[in-house]
Amino acid sequence: MSVSIETGSGPVPADVLAVPVFADRVWGPGTEAAIADVDGIEEYLDAVGFTGKKGQITAVPSADGTLLLVGLGDDLNAEGLRQAAGRVGRKSRKAARVATTLHQVGLDDAAELVGLGFALGQYSFDEHRSKAEPAVTEALVLVDGSDDDAAAAEAGAVIAGGVVAARDLVNRPPGHKPPTAFAAWATEMAGQVGATIEVFDEDQIAAERFGGLQGVSAGAHNPPRMVVMRYEPAGATKTVAFVGKGIIFDSGGLSLKPPKAMEDMKTDMAGAAAVFGAVQAIATRGFQVNVLAIMPLTENMPGGGAMRPGDVLEARNGKTIEVLNTDAEGRLVLADGLSLAVESSPDLIIDIATLTGACKVALGPRIAGLFSNDDDAAATVVAAAKRAGERVWRMPLAADYRPMIDST
Repeated sequence: MSVSIETGSGPVPADVLAVPVFADRVWGPGTEAAIADVDGIEEYLDAVGFTGKKGQITAVPSADGTLLLVGLGDDLNAEGLRQAAGRVGRKSRKAARVATTLHQVGLDDAAELVGLGFALGQYSFDEHRSKAEPAVTEALVLVDGSDDDAAAAEAGAVIAGGVVAARDLVNRPPGHKPPTAFAAWATEMAGQVGATIEVFDEDQIAAERFGGLQGVSAGAHNPPRMVVMRYEPAGATKTVAFVGKGIIFDSGGLSLKPPKAMEDMKTDMAGAAAVFGAVQAIATRGFQVNVLAIMPLTENMPGGGAMRPGDVLEARNGKTIEVLNTDAEGRLVLADGLSLAVESSPDLIIDIATLTGACKVALGPRIAGLFSNDDDAAATVVAAAKRAGERVWRMPLAADYRPMIDST
């Protein structure tokens, strides 16, 4: 997917023009002019029940192409604008040129949110479909936008590129993304964005004392990999380390999951995929921060050599771990990744993982649980999530719960 960002003074030539409408059909920027020559527009909107409610979108034929009226509701925030732009992206995948005035709604970072949301809305995963239907959009035009608006929308599209890279990795079937393939894709991406990379094979994993990763991988036919990427721009003084859980497929090991619970376990490497996408976006944007990215990659399978309940593993930092349930494997590979990250003394460590199902029970499918031992770091992440239109919720780390994870 490659969409250029342009600006133009309205009216601009486009196949689709997307304009905002607030609750109770209050016209947003550019909407009144766009509908001026559309006969019977009010009657049509009455007939289809369009009021400008958040989430609504309706297409209206006009002399200049298709007019998309995009409902924003009455309490617009960053997430709402990003989602609205996403709906425009999905609705206009077959349009070569799409123009919009959504960036004019008066919200901070509006143009960036529009660029991000629009690009993500156009996404679909078609690699294994018998008939792929890729988006054909070539340009997103910000009507009456400034050069700063165009640059901001481009920046949003770059972030979207990182998200798309992560989505592609997560969506691929497990048999098409063994650890060796994931590591090869990471190597290719690192070369494209100017990052360095080191890939540890199974022998090096043993030599480097990555005992958690080695233990989890013992039952798998496909060998594990530990991927370590570094992005170090000149002049950067701070370092953030990302550690992403990369369980390519999680059968549960000898503590085998029920068949139904295995169906979406190709997604158990989403943490590593998110780290992959983050490095791509950060390096492409040229952010002035050093990044250490660590991705332990393996399958968790019940082969003849698989780790057993009762086994004791030793992580890289020398901490021993008693295995009680082999389906609690993510924390084992993260233990090695986090130990390696600590050795570099970064200013901040962020680990990202599909841990655990209980978190989804607590917060539902669209809010991420945030655990932190640093109030300032947690506040920074929460604020960044709010600006980006994402949702996180800080969870407690109660000191009196700590003994619950001691060995029996």
